[in-house]
Amino acid sequence: MDTLKDDFERTVIDDSREAGMPMEIIVGKMFKLEIWETLLSSMRIGEVAEFWCDAIHTGMYALVSRGMRRIAEGRDPLEGQKHRCGMGNMFDYHSTGYDDLDELQRTPQPLIFIMELFRVEDPSAYKRDTWAMSKEEKLAAVPVLHSEGNRLVLRREFAQAAAKYQEAVICLRNLQAKEKPWEDGWLKLESLVTPLVLNYCQCQLELGEYYEVLEHTTELLQKHNGTCALHPTPAVRVAPRDSIL
Repeated sequence: MDTLKDDFERTVIDDSREAGMPMEIIVGKMFKLEIWETLLSSMRIGEVAEFWCDAIHTGMYALVSRGMRRIAEGRDPLEGQKHRCGMGNMFDYHSTGYDDLDELQRTPQPLIFIMELFRVEDPSAYKRDTWAMSKEEKLAAVPVLHSEGNRLVLRREFAQAAAKYQEAVICLRNLQAKEKPWEDGWLKLESLVTPLVLNYCQCQLELGEYYEVLEHTTELLQKHNGTCALHPTPAVRVAPRDSIL
């Protein structure tokens, strides 16, 4: 999908092809830019269509684009976002981190969207990205990802296992961001994070990423140093080589 300004040059703001993967939209989930659901619902599979949308429908585009760019950069699109409606988050941001999007946020304007509909998936066949999951879905995904990582380690597929552990940690860190540090809810999540981080480090050790292992284990030791007597957090230990938690 291309997003263009409605100016003489038809200035390109975003091109989803540059991310190397098609954009996915879950219809009926109150997407921040609801007009996209309306536009896509009018299209046939394989169709390419161009739509002009008035500023009344594009006011949230800067925040939506910010999230998409973060995903393309391999970052969490919800990082730093408070648990509010989209409009509430708009007022929290001093900057999106992108000059062109800051301009759109200050002065909403008509935009042109060029869309190509590749496919429509059955809801039961869709695997949602971690960042888009609800709290319950993230909690349910963590033990599954943990087990998948352990199985991959036993097959010595360390890079794939590390990715599973990392995804589970991201789920928990997103949930922790909504808790007050060192209170019961935060500590319970932290107790799940620690073995995942250690398993991730074990994989990185096997892959020769020694500096990354040092960084993560040092962070764990600093975080938990002197706190075990005050908080029910598991003590950090280094797993023996070829072992997982």
